[in-house]
Amino acid sequence: MKAKTLTQNKVNIITLGCSKNLVDSEMLSGQLLANQIDVVHENKKLDHNIVVVNTCGFIDKAKEESVNTILEQVALKKKGKLDKVYVTGCLSERYRGDLALEIPEVDAWFGTLELPLMLHQLNADYKAELLGERLLSTPSHYAYLKISEGCNRTCSFCAIPLMRGQHVSKTIEQLVSEAEGLVKKGVKEVMLIAQELTYYGLDIYKERALPKLLNALADVKGLEWIRLHYAYPSKFPLEVLDVMRERDNICKYIDIPLQHASNNMLHAMRRNITREEMGELITEIRKRVPGIAIRTTLIAGFPGETLNDIEELKEFLQEHQFDRVGIFTYSHEENTSAHDLVDDVPAAEKQRRAEEIMEVQQEISLAKNQQKEGLVLKVLVDKKEAGRYLGRTEFDSVEVDNEVVINTKKKLNIGEFVMVKITKAYDYDLEGELVG
Repeated sequence: MKAKTLTQNKVNIITLGCSKNLVDSEMLSGQLLANQIDVVHENKKLDHNIVVVNTCGFIDKAKEESVNTILEQVALKKKGKLDKVYVTGCLSERYRGDLALEIPEVDAWFGTLELPLMLHQLNADYKAELLGERLLSTPSHYAYLKISEGCNRTCSFCAIPLMRGQHVSKTIEQLVSEAEGLVKKGVKEVMLIAQELTYYGLDIYKERALPKLLNALADVKGLEWIRLHYAYPSKFPLEVLDVMRERDNICKYIDIPLQHASNNMLHAMRRNITREEMGELITEIRKRVPGIAIRTTLIAGFPGETLNDIEELKEFLQEHQFDRVGIFTYSHEENTSAHDLVDDVPAAEKQRRAEEIMEVQQEISLAKNQQKEGLVLKVLVDKKEAGRYLGRTEFDSVEVDNEVVINTKKKLNIGEFVMVKITKAYDYDLEGELVG
């Protein structure tokens, strides 16, 4: 059945996976708008005739979600409700040959670094002068700022270098310009993201230039919070911590994915760091930036992982009392060096171990939250749900960390900062009364 072609194309972008993918979708949107092409994110009205699915190929669950989303859009095309379905992103980069054979109804497949090609397919010109111009899909008061692309690390479990290529940094000038453009749109908080934040600048400045970048961004007027995500622990540039301590608008928050705490596992994962070195780094971070919130991410069920390894990991959590922890179960990925190992931990056991680890963290999180009872904290109002305002402190990033329920009868503006006295603590959230 032939779709009824609209007089003017309208493109809907569906984004799956991480915040780095979200930025890519926003960049595509900015380019399409500059070409006078109507574009929307996650359109619920279904009044578009073209879909771009920006896929994730990180782990099995993400790949499955991406394939299912593509199939849903292809089904709409078959019913005549869409003219074109295009696919981009990590899954497309990694498996486009196989996918094109399995899902021939997709009109074209694009890799992660093929924005100009995709624009050409959409009858649009790539405009290089649009440095950082993008259509935000986040609420207008916060945005992600991608400081580099790709990764030079060789972690044995990770397929990201296969999909994103080698590390390429943006210049400090470009990133400052992007940040200034975001502030003009009303953005108050930027979250710095990359596959590997601490490697920033090594390719173009021949040094780890994250401290210089942070100082430059901290000078941007109107930028009230700057937050750091995805900092690799090995050879961590400690000067970052000095800048964080000295500059008021850099959040006392850092996300350092450690992945494990058993030396056996760290070696097998090719993390280039030991448990002892990680412990020293965490101690130094807290020494240089008192009160900092440290988030980490872990993997359960890596090949060869024993119950002793899990006990070591739990002991490490108890010893270092992380503020925030996320956990994945290991996914056996083709073309990674870990794929040569036997995936010997059954799926149910991986999940059991992950839950056991998070039970330890749940108690730590509750105890840390209880320490905040009675404190007055600066909170950024994110949204209103079920008649209540929800916000975050500087110690929490959006979507992955704690929220603060703000009890007030006063009307608040989304995106404003308010002072809140914490009255109740839960495992992963806080509740408080508006002050003033």
